[in-house]
Amino acid sequence: MTTRGSASLTIDLEDWYHIPSVCGSTFSEFQDVEEFFVRWDGRYDYLTDTTGRVLQILDHYRVPATFFVVADVIDHYPGLVESIVDHGHEIACHGLHHSCVIDSRTKEPLISPDAFRRVTARARRALERISGEKVVGYRAPNALIAGWMIDILDDLGFGYDSSVSVNSFYNKSDSALKGVSSAPYYPEQNELEPTDYRGIVEFPWPYYDIGLKIPTGGGPMLRFLGAHVIMQGLRQSLRRGHTVFYFHCIDIADDEFPNIGNKRPFYWTIKGEVVEKRILRIIRELRDRGVAVKPLREVLEE
Repeated sequence: MTTRGSASLTIDLEDWYHIPSVCGSTFSEFQDVEEFFVRWDGRYDYLTDTTGRVLQILDHYRVPATFFVVADVIDHYPGLVESIVDHGHEIACHGLHHSCVIDSRTKEPLISPDAFRRVTARARRALERISGEKVVGYRAPNALIAGWMIDILDDLGFGYDSSVSVNSFYNKSDSALKGVSSAPYYPEQNELEPTDYRGIVEFPWPYYDIGLKIPTGGGPMLRFLGAHVIMQGLRQSLRRGHTVFYFHCIDIADDEFPNIGNKRPFYWTIKGEVVEKRILRIIRELRDRGVAVKPLREVLEE
């Protein structure tokens, strides 16, 4: 069963209303999270309990993780990000409000480069204040990433991004990704194709190549495809180099989320205990195969 190699367990810290059908996209119910909190008068917190459960799991298996945190979580969930820091996990940036930066269909910018620079710097400052450490990692909200965004992240001093997903079904970037696999690489200036060297590294997501490249990074694919297919992709991607796996804390929520912004009616059809069991299976299999699980900051330093 020996596989070995190294992987990073990454967790996106966001709540149900952060998804694009509810907030922060061209087709969302609310323009942004700020408008959501002005207009919403029902329960919003499905994140605190599930994050506590995730921290218990990581403690039990002694797995250090990278949490990509939407910075406004600091304001609406007092003490939550601090608890992640107290458990010894890396804090990385997942945007200020999880708003889309580029259009999911056209890949054209939805905000200017200067605005992206300002909100990203603001998000990182907030996360650094709460964590007491320099934040070096970024993941684009909704994994919508463009070459010009990488250039700004590089200018801001980020050490890595982890947003690129190579697969045969969708492309959330503004690049053809022809030279990209699942192995870490340096992106070209103003592009996402590989180059020899620059100051920022891309940690792309895994895929399972069976003639078609099936995305196996986790998240919605974990919910829809199950642990077996995800693990097939992880095993294959480990042969290419360091790889990543991700999920959201709210993937394991048993509660039904509010039925608004329902332009993705099947998005949360599968979640709760069944997904938690899949996550546990993947963590155990990585351990049993001798895979070294490390936060992305540690991989970057190596």
